[in-house]
Amino acid sequence: MSELFESRSGTRCVVAVIPARGGSKGVPAKNLATVGGEPLVTRAVRACLDAELVTDVVVSTDDFGISAAARAAGAQVVERPAEIAGDTATSEAAVLHAVDTHESRSGYAADVVLLVQCTSPFITRGDIDAVAGAVVEGGADSALTVAPFHGFIWRDGADAPGAGEDGGTGGGVGVNHDKAFRPRRQDRPQDLLETGAAYAMDAAGFRKSGHRFFGRTEPVRTDPARVLEVDDPHDLARARALAPLLDEAQPRTQPSRDDVDAVVLDFDGTQTDDRVLIDSEGRELVAVHRGDGLGIAALRRDGLQMLILSTEVNPVVRARADKLKIPVLHGIDRKDLALKQWCEERGLTPERVLYVGNDVNDLPCFNLVGWPVAVAGAHDVVREAARAVTTTAGGSGAIREIASWLLGPSL
Repeated sequence: MSELFESRSGTRCVVAVIPARGGSKGVPAKNLATVGGEPLVTRAVRACLDAELVTDVVVSTDDFGISAAARAAGAQVVERPAEIAGDTATSEAAVLHAVDTHESRSGYAADVVLLVQCTSPFITRGDIDAVAGAVVEGGADSALTVAPFHGFIWRDGADAPGAGEDGGTGGGVGVNHDKAFRPRRQDRPQDLLETGAAYAMDAAGFRKSGHRFFGRTEPVRTDPARVLEVDDPHDLARARALAPLLDEAQPRTQPSRDDVDAVVLDFDGTQTDDRVLIDSEGRELVAVHRGDGLGIAALRRDGLQMLILSTEVNPVVRARADKLKIPVLHGIDRKDLALKQWCEERGLTPERVLYVGNDVNDLPCFNLVGWPVAVAGAHDVVREAARAVTTTAGGSGAIREIASWLLGPSL
């Protein structure tokens, strides 16, 4: 079909296709599951759009929700027919259909085709440019992302090649090694693990072969720390825990309920406007926002663990915590150590904790958690260190705003 169209003038057309069907048995609605506050399909689209060599990004799907998310992220969408959307359909069939449809719409031919899997949440634009460049600039016919692998692979069962060679009836055998000879890592040939994240193919060769691997196939190395495929709920949980560590530059984005297990609140400057009124007897008075109380109550009802953490020893902090029915730790010199201990006692992963602060004494806690959030009006360095910043100032409903991020705008 490519010969019916002219190539783009002045540049090679590199079409990145992201297959993202709606059906998933391991993780329901998997391609819309959020990691780092974004659906998996959105993360894949964003990485492709950021890549320098990619000219067009197309999502192939049979699902309305995925279509909406893909369009919102800036991708073109191709509706996948039912006959190539089932469990037995190949990714190649979906990619070829998407390229055919894209060429018909655009009127120009694809020179290079990429297959990018949104189940690899930590793929980067550098990975995509590298695998595309192997074909566009390096002369390869096809390419794939791989990671260096040093493990010894074993195969279990009596049917494994070499099983029972010592007179037994089965047992494990070495696949990439002789079990009787264990060379040091530096003395072994370098094995490469296919990551499943991205593939690049010369378009004409892909049409002719009908498969993603043909001609000279170039392995393109990527960071092993980023290799993770989301196939089951455990993979998804790992991805969510790793996102704060692996997401490049941790772009500011609002977290969802799926990203957070606990919310920890500073008091002065976050639940108040940071002013203190003192009466003639030396008693301190502060102003709080009723909307924050409603938001905290909703978070608590939804099952999130809550804590107020403050350096100040003040009866008003205890009184506010009692009214909100959440625990409080105050008079704390090292808030980060107290927070770490609190997480350990409750079996919480710090990467899934949202901490709200406004001043420099909150920075150690920001470094500990996965979701450091600053309120509007916070100290400059605190806003810079935050992963998200509210539009509402402390004492004016900032906590309710955060609750709406997690529980929905109708809160």
